Amino acid sequence: FLLSDYNYTMGKKIEIKKIADAKARQVTYAKRKKSLIKKAREISVACGIDLVLITFSPTKRGRSTKFCSMKRFK
Repeated sequence: FLLSDYNYTMGKKIEIKKIADAKARQVTYAKRKKSLIKKAREISVACGIDLVLITFSPTKRGRSTKFCSMKRFK
C-alpha cells in the first residue's frame, strides 16, 4: 500500500495537497473527522480487527481525537 499525491474522482485525476488557508483547513478537518472515525469503526467490525486511530487537529493546540476498537484500551 503506497500513499499517492493523487486521487481519482469520477475517473479524473486530481492532486491532493495541503489546504493553504488555516481556517479552511480547520473547517475541512472538523467536517471529515466524524466520517473518518465512522470508516475506522466499519473496517474494524467488517474485518474483525483491532484498530486504533489517533488524529491531531491542525490548530496550534493540536487537540487529539482517539478511536479504539479494543475495549481494554478505552
